[in-house]
Amino acid sequence: MTLNDLTAGQSATVSTVGGSGSLRQHFLDMGVVPGAKIKLIKYAPMGDPIEFRIHSYELTLRVADAKKITIKKESVCTETAENPSSQETDVLVKEHPGLGEGGKYHVKATENPLPEGKTITFALAGNQNCGKTTLFNQLTGSNQHVGNFPGVTVDRKSGSIINHPDTLVTDLPGIYSLSPYTSEEIVSRQFILEEKPTGIINIVDATNIERNLYLSMQLMELEVPMVLALNMMDELTGNGGHIDINAMESMLGIPVVPISAYKNEGIDELVGHALHVAKYQERPGRTDFCDESENGGAVHRCLHAIMHLIYDHAEYAGIPVRFAATKLVEGDAHVMEALAISKNEKEMIEHIIVQMEEERGLDRAAAIADMRFSFIEKLAEKCVVKPRESAERERSRRIDKILTGKYTALPSFAAIMALVFFLTFNVVGAGLQQLLEAGISFLTDAADRALSALSVNEVLHSLVIDGIFSGVGSVLSFLPVIVTLFFFLSLLEDTGYMARIAFVMDKLLRKLGLSGRSIVPLLIGFGCSVPGVMSSRTLPSERDRKMTIMLIPFMSCSAKLPVYAFFTAAFFPSYPALVMVLLYFIGIAAGIAVAFVFKGSLFKGEPVPFVMELPNYRLPGVKNVSRLLWEKAKDFLQKAFTVIFVATIVIWFLQTFDVHLNVVEDSQKSILASAAGMLVPVFRPLGFGDWRISTALIAGFIAKESVVSTLSVLLGSTAVLSGLLDVPAAFALLVFCLLYTPCVAAVASINRELGAKWAVSVVILQCAVAWLCALLAHSVLLLF
Repeated sequence: MTLNDLTAGQSATVSTVGGSGSLRQHFLDMGVVPGAKIKLIKYAPMGDPIEFRIHSYELTLRVADAKKITIKKESVCTETAENPSSQETDVLVKEHPGLGEGGKYHVKATENPLPEGKTITFALAGNQNCGKTTLFNQLTGSNQHVGNFPGVTVDRKSGSIINHPDTLVTDLPGIYSLSPYTSEEIVSRQFILEEKPTGIINIVDATNIERNLYLSMQLMELEVPMVLALNMMDELTGNGGHIDINAMESMLGIPVVPISAYKNEGIDELVGHALHVAKYQERPGRTDFCDESENGGAVHRCLHAIMHLIYDHAEYAGIPVRFAATKLVEGDAHVMEALAISKNEKEMIEHIIVQMEEERGLDRAAAIADMRFSFIEKLAEKCVVKPRESAERERSRRIDKILTGKYTALPSFAAIMALVFFLTFNVVGAGLQQLLEAGISFLTDAADRALSALSVNEVLHSLVIDGIFSGVGSVLSFLPVIVTLFFFLSLLEDTGYMARIAFVMDKLLRKLGLSGRSIVPLLIGFGCSVPGVMSSRTLPSERDRKMTIMLIPFMSCSAKLPVYAFFTAAFFPSYPALVMVLLYFIGIAAGIAVAFVFKGSLFKGEPVPFVMELPNYRLPGVKNVSRLLWEKAKDFLQKAFTVIFVATIVIWFLQTFDVHLNVVEDSQKSILASAAGMLVPVFRPLGFGDWRISTALIAGFIAKESVVSTLSVLLGSTAVLSGLLDVPAAFALLVFCLLYTPCVAAVASINRELGAKWAVSVVILQCAVAWLCALLAHSVLLLF
């Protein structure tokens, strides 16, 4: 049988793992190894992908990939996570040893500690969604965003440990192994291998020891001083689980510290151990995890033979010899290239590996993965009493019956997004916006009266009222709408629903040539294109990354909300929510059309496999949501009082003066009218061939909100705008603003991720699509 032959609730034992290359290696690294127990949980609503449970966590695979894995069916689920051990727990509740107490674990220490004053650098490494960024925030006092979705950290972030200014902790992207499968795995691996941190803080999800320790074993092979932080211990013990910390330290040969990063428990002890092992360069006492019995002996002999053969190469390349040998067996091309092994040596290594495969009865990659998971199983058997099923998992199962149910998933998704938009544009955001508008209007009138009473020069008076207050104030009034939208998007991510959306939408997105994982960057793009572009790093395929990044600007970002609100208030006051929702769907439809066009040309090929962990649902943390909202509000305010402030003054100046710096009574004689007039013929077929509209669209490239501030300065009131445009032209302008070039910050992000060629291509593509769609919208509305 193959894995897809199971029905919901059935269990099996993995026999063989098919496929090839990095994808197969990724399956093995995730625990899909011969002999592993696996249980089919459910099919996605559209029949693909499938959710499985293996090594006490949920994993998704597509049907096509499940067909590559052969199984032996079992009649009863025997997965230990479903039936916790009944062993006695007296030995498991010993007090954890304190800092400086020897004899608990064996280490390889240097004779000379690091000199005083030398900066101690740490790599913070761990699996995705294990609480790494939460721990980073606790260690450094930083305010990095935390989300309940695999791959939230997509870039390296650094900071000093609180009260230890001579330290530097780097929060690396979450990875499952040191096999380079995705771009974030390459970032993390290269940092540790090339920048050689003084120590490693490896954070492990205590509720999922089997999966997390696979990475820990590879990190230990690097022979860098290391401390293991067992996170979420409060969840483990709260559900009846226990871990014998002393026994685990003895088996691993490194310090093990139980913590709860969310509750800030155990952090001081963790810092103490980390500083100690780094300062005295206490390297892991164990790097050999082979079982020298009949099964493991072949792997042991193979690795040691290769280690003797490549020792000088590994020393010259600066790669630990045990790690290098393991990676050569796995077929890691990066390590092979770095070692610069001769043709004769390659042939000898190949003979050694083939001999091991014959003795072991497994292929090379599966043999290495089995060696690691065999050790992990022994460690778990000796040190871990697994918890009963957690309340979080039971709650997640009940919620998923609706949110990922066959007939309820898509209606639920549509209802949730409709509710988000309704509350944002009609209730919460709109109500708060009206209050802020009233406040800004009061301040504007007060300032106007004060300047008039003081007989301030008319030009300066115009700058303050018509320029700054009119431009910046008009943009500030939309802050509540933007913050409200980010609030709801944050809730979707923090609860774990984003991962479910990817699971539900994978089959649909595959028709566009994308993976279900692409839905997350696209949804983030509704908030802001910049983090959306950055989050595409979690996609394991360069093809998928490029295609997703190209589509993100079609998702209407929150910076465009002021533009929509400004025009709907003037032209569609009775149907604001309907018009805005229609614009969002036009953006999505345009993205889909572009995806179909390029799927068969520029982006030929199949999307990458859908291999992803589904986290339990969690209640969003008030602190985390508040932090995110403050960061977004702060970014908006900074933009309003820097970029938009400067743009407003520049626009006011160019509109007020002519080329001889004389104040003009008619703005059509201004410098601005002369410069922007060159674009008027381009926009005339769309119905908005006016130099003031052209100017606003140019300003929108700097920041989308500048469209509103510019028009407020140039027109003075929406009454002038109503006389300038008719309804078809106004809607065409809205469509153009929706689809034309993303702001300069988003273009800079695309340039950083893909290069200048792609950034320029995206700008040209967006403008062309925007012009065509605006022309179509204008032509259709003229018929009615």
